[in-house]
Amino acid sequence: MLHGYGSDTGAVTPLFDVLPLTATGVAVRGPFEMDDDQYGWFLLDWGLRPDLSRVIEAASSVLALQDRLAPSFRSVSVLGHSQGMAMATTLLRLRPHAYRCAVGLSGFVVEQPLLDLGNDGAPRIPFFWGRDPGEFVINPDAQESAGAWLEEHTALTARTYPGMGHGIGVDEIRDVGTFLRHYLAA
Repeated sequence: MLHGYGSDTGAVTPLFDVLPLTATGVAVRGPFEMDDDQYGWFLLDWGLRPDLSRVIEAASSVLALQDRLAPSFRSVSVLGHSQGMAMATTLLRLRPHAYRCAVGLSGFVVEQPLLDLGNDGAPRIPFFWGRDPGEFVINPDAQESAGAWLEEHTALTARTYPGMGHGIGVDEIRDVGTFLRHYLAA
């Protein structure tokens, strides 16, 4: 579970309650330190166009942790909120065969075609995308771009939650739980 920009692991802990009993959740803190005990994955500008080298560096730190933990598990899935969704989709792009399913909440996809090189024939991973289409943090162009990428590269389940804003809503948490129980069933 990957938190958003200017946040920490506490932001995704409500999702632990909806994990299937057979699943183990791990909330990972981003390496980019900000003020007041807040973190991110990489520096982010208002256009949501990060430095690719910083994205790869952050993704590599998550993949290193995953490599240490994965042998203990039957499968690995990834969930990200906001900038954490950008990280989750980056991980899918770097290792498309490594994940059982993925969840992205109120987030975006890094617009970088280089991340998709060599992924022809990669599996279309089940992906749950929840968002408020009227939210103010992820701009409409980034939402549209994310939707196009997800439609092309994943087996997408998309849900909208008007009025939820940029947070993680109760109805969304319920739907994420249903999605995870379905795809992570033993």
